[in-house]
Amino acid sequence: MQRFFFSAICRKAGEPLVIEEIEVDPPKAWEVRIKILCTSLCHSDVTMWKIDSVPVAKFPRIFGHEAVGIVESLGEHVEEFKEGDLVVPVFLANCGECIDCKSTKSNICSKFGNQLINNMPRDGTSRFRDVKGESVYHFFCVSSFSEYTVVDVTHVVKINHELPVDKACLLSCGVSTGVGAAWKVANVEEGSTVAIFGLGAVGLAVAMAAKQRGASKIIGVDLNHAKFEIGKSFGVTDFVNPSTCKEKSVSEVIKEMTNGGADYCFECIGLASLMAEAHNSSRDGWGKTVIIGVEMHGSPLTLSPYHIMRGRTITGSLFGGLKPKTDLPFLAKKYLDKELSLDGFISHEVDLEDINKAFEYLQEGKSLRCIIRMNH
Repeated sequence: MQRFFFSAICRKAGEPLVIEEIEVDPPKAWEVRIKILCTSLCHSDVTMWKIDSVPVAKFPRIFGHEAVGIVESLGEHVEEFKEGDLVVPVFLANCGECIDCKSTKSNICSKFGNQLINNMPRDGTSRFRDVKGESVYHFFCVSSFSEYTVVDVTHVVKINHELPVDKACLLSCGVSTGVGAAWKVANVEEGSTVAIFGLGAVGLAVAMAAKQRGASKIIGVDLNHAKFEIGKSFGVTDFVNPSTCKEKSVSEVIKEMTNGGADYCFECIGLASLMAEAHNSSRDGWGKTVIIGVEMHGSPLTLSPYHIMRGRTITGSLFGGLKPKTDLPFLAKKYLDKELSLDGFISHEVDLEDINKAFEYLQEGKSLRCIIRMNH
């Protein structure tokens, strides 16, 4: 069994990734080794790549968690997959056995999903080593910026082979998160008003899903005015640029646009102040705010008890409330049945050796999703 493959390794926070040959171990029990076909860059990769403080920062490391690949080999006790299966690795565990996985109320696996893991979830060791024999850390239980990776079966989902690989890749994180937040967490209904804070790939996925549910007004909030033209193709009907609101707050502008506040607000950036503004933009009585962005600054969230008392609600959403093993095949079928569009999310494509260009595109605000293809 071949053990040496090429990978894009991050050796220090914020520095360009380096293409190196690494050793990838065969899978152990309850693990599969996956030949990555293509992967994509998510904002979470960039956020974690910049962090240089422990315990979050662990280097050297192989980033990447949105991907699609082929099962190359199986460890012991693996019955769910076979060699040659088309699979999507996901950061969110789904064991199917714990109380949360069995419940319709949660998608947070209580057996494997309650910790930030830098290596394999069962034994805490790495399956990667560099040419010096030194261990290389995993990322989000996936590490897809590599020709081959090893993933625990709880983080792998089998996908229909008819799905184009670049579209399958999108289902691995961002797009599914946005669609799930609109369809499953908020349950947007026909005629409702929606405000989306942040028009990256996740926010645009929320817009697309809200449009498909028949929302009458979809307001995009972003500092980049170019996002409005992009957003129109995903269903955004109105645009608010906070820098041009003058003496009014964003919430005041949205309340005027929606006759009292939006029915559903989605925060897709990860700033506590923006989460509060999204909640302030929702209407009394039934306004619901869904927090999708991950707050990485440790800032507290301050809400008005008066707004809560008057019926406004706020809820978090990890991976759009989706259960990977059951909901991702459902979304794949929606795409194959032409009931879900994924084509507009791919803005760029690069090969693995040019992966640093993907980081540049995203940080410059030029990219939604950049597909990174492996040169097998």
